Amino acid sequence: MRNRLSEALKTAMKEQDKERLSTLRLINAALKDREIALRGEGEDQTLSDEMILGILGKMVKQRQESAKAYEEAGRLELAEKERAEIKVIEEFLPKQLSDKEVETAVDAAVKDVGATSIRDMGKVMGALKARYTGQMDFGAVGPMVKARLG
Repeated sequence: MRNRLSEALKTAMKEQDKERLSTLRLINAALKDREIALRGEGEDQTLSDEMILGILGKMVKQRQESAKAYEEAGRLELAEKERAEIKVIEEFLPKQLSDKEVETAVDAAVKDVGATSIRDMGKVMGALKARYTGQMDFGAVGPMVKARLG
């Protein structure tokens, strides 16, 4: 994952694609920040691909919220900039699951962990996050799991 990001950064520099380069630098900065935070906690500072996917997912979510806020404020040019950044970040994320695939994954996770009540929601969400990080919006999946267990 790290190598893909580095190669994309080099390519953007060569092609002088300023917008793409800016977004890739933001990604690198976010990864460096996380590594520094890990170092402060005394942990190994190398980020796993799973951790990188989590950071990228968070970055996409932040930009979606910003774009929505900019649209509501009538700042369409800023909303477009956020959407352009989302497209670049999403290149490094796995394909998002369709609604049908998410439902199937939730059903499978409920069955796998033997969840029977709402108390088991944490186990189900943990199983989903372990398997589908970066492939689904867990904010939207939470209520779906709750409905299945409730």
